[in-house]
Amino acid sequence: MAKEIMAKVKLQCVGGQATPAPPVGPALGQHGVNIADFVKRFNDRTREKMMGMVTPVEITIFKDRSFDFILKKPPASILIKTELKLKSGSKTPGRETVTTITDAQLAKIAEIKMSDLNSGSLEAAKKVIAGTARSMGIAVKG
Repeated sequence: MAKEIMAKVKLQCVGGQATPAPPVGPALGQHGVNIADFVKRFNDRTREKMMGMVTPVEITIFKDRSFDFILKKPPASILIKTELKLKSGSKTPGRETVTTITDAQLAKIAEIKMSDLNSGSLEAAKKVIAGTARSMGIAVKG
């Protein structure tokens, strides 16, 4: 028989560097989850590939206070900033352009993010990523 779900919690933690401090501690503590166990397991799973990147995580908490979690891909804005080696986007998007992004870079980011998007094709995923780039003050080339 399947375990009965008590709650679902969504957090964004830095890969390989999660601590019991807020937001992790309070979010999980109110459900009676072993916070140290979550932090250890999360850091172990994200240490290799996602070290230092903001990583969304969806935690399912069961009635017996056990939990399971699913790691998502980093937000599109973080992937765009990493790909273009930017510190931040424009302070006034639409008026000021900080840089441009090529079609090949959009495709690379869309492939990484594809599993988290509800896009049916790579072209649709590229449009979603392009929209995020535009909202950051980045011109889309191509």
